[in-house]
Amino acid sequence: MKNFHDAIDMLQEPFEQFFELLEPCACCIIADKHIAWVADTARKFQIPRIIFDGMSCLTLLCSHNLRISKVHESVPDSKPFILPGLPHRIELTKALLPILFNAGSAELQKFLNRARAAESEAYGVVINSFEELEPRYVDEIRKAKGDKVWCIGPLSLCNKDNLDKSQRGNKPAINENQCLMWLAEQEPGSVVYACLGSFDRLTTPQLIELALGLEGSKRPFVWVIKGGRKAGEIEKWVEENRFEERTKGRGLLIRGWAPQVLILSHRAVGAFLTHCGWNSTLEGVCAGVPMLTWPMFAEQFLNEKLVVQVLDIGISVGAQGVRPLFEEDKCKELVERGN
Repeated sequence: MKNFHDAIDMLQEPFEQFFELLEPCACCIIADKHIAWVADTARKFQIPRIIFDGMSCLTLLCSHNLRISKVHESVPDSKPFILPGLPHRIELTKALLPILFNAGSAELQKFLNRARAAESEAYGVVINSFEELEPRYVDEIRKAKGDKVWCIGPLSLCNKDNLDKSQRGNKPAINENQCLMWLAEQEPGSVVYACLGSFDRLTTPQLIELALGLEGSKRPFVWVIKGGRKAGEIEKWVEENRFEERTKGRGLLIRGWAPQVLILSHRAVGAFLTHCGWNSTLEGVCAGVPMLTWPMFAEQFLNEKLVVQVLDIGISVGAQGVRPLFEEDKCKELVERGN
């Protein structure tokens, strides 16, 4: 992480050189909340700085209230406690809170403290959410942070046509037309889309159990297998056990980046197995697809609370910690319940 933080800091000088050449001069700077040096740059050029926050208002309000109350500091890691000051009664364990509330490295805490100090100087904040999704949390975060809070999401709706949808994020590992043709062969609302984020923390045995659960559901599915150190192990299992042959006609494996917005917006998709990253959560909401929630780290457990408890648009797989064990029968059961 230190290399990443250092790389961010190295951007300040070239950014300011670029900024000096802008004509006409910019009227404000919008930057990610974690890029703390932008506060110095905005002060230097005497223009307003607006921070961008890519989390839900529920997560932001929870973080704000915990920093003030510090109630989490007096409870054991595994004991559920009521998150303070929220419109709904939401319980969570300390171990499942975002990393800023748990012991992290000194370097990480220094980075977060610096970003938090710079955030207090910002003119306002723009958030990737929308008021109709979490109205009470939007109201409360405005009370906490001031009136200059604007919801500008969901940003994924900027992708209008199929090409835009397929190219959102990285270059997809599957041809857009191939993906659409496969989906077109399936019944409306029948496909389970399983994608557990860019940072797949699952073990190889968990991925195998997920595969067996999808097979056991007897439903068509799209399963996204990310690259990385476990890709070779799971690929070996797929080949040795003839998994694609066994699920031929109703299973589509995507090895690498998937055109997620394109897939979720297709009428054939009826369920989304997700890690509850905020971008993925918003994309599922916008597509109107019910979710099976499997959070793993960061603020994902709070996003799950929004999906399952507040909005009632998903079912939890019952994850109790980072990298939970996932059982084949549980996957099959949840897919069947989602129908």
